[in-house]
Amino acid sequence: MKRIVVTVFSLTLALALSASSAFAQAAPAAAPAAAPASGPRAEFLRFMEDAESKFIKLAEKTPAEKYTWRPGEGVRSAGEIFLHVAGGNYSIMRRVGAQPPADFKPQGYDTSTTDKAKIIEALKASFEHVRKGAQALSDADLEKTAPWFGNRQATYREILFFLANHQHEHLGQSIAYARMNGIVPPWTEEAQQRQQQAPPKKQP
Repeated sequence: MKRIVVTVFSLTLALALSASSAFAQAAPAAAPAAAPASGPRAEFLRFMEDAESKFIKLAEKTPAEKYTWRPGEGVRSAGEIFLHVAGGNYSIMRRVGAQPPADFKPQGYDTSTTDKAKIIEALKASFEHVRKGAQALSDADLEKTAPWFGNRQATYREILFFLANHQHEHLGQSIAYARMNGIVPPWTEEAQQRQQQAPPKKQP
């Protein structure tokens, strides 16, 4: 009798484990939020991705020794601008509910490293954080509000576009730094090469 009880228990346990395993295999993984095709979030992402592409290309082309270059005393260096943008990506997205990594500390983030590879890695990670945070929002979420500068509330939509403006403001600053050091922005260089390779226009 005891042997029968043990056998029945073993079969029941095996069936339960088998069913649990089958359920785990059948349950689909949560899909990441899809990028919006239209609307204000899609418009924001286009602005953001333009800044992302240019920042990363410029950071990669800037020589490591120029990361500590600054045009004057008391002004951010080239590397500090890149880190300031990365830090802004985390801090500003916090206002719309996208929490930064646990180890992110805004105080002193701009001057936390001068290592080129680490700064580029920080830039890439911060832009990916922005992308995921924006995609996680719905269009309805954009009407929510959060505390903002001037002791007022701002909509999530305004905060996102402030972030895009912040990115491009410092992109312009980084371009000026690059030009002062004889560095041609890569996208300008690419456009110049395309023009040189284009066949000459036929005269009418």
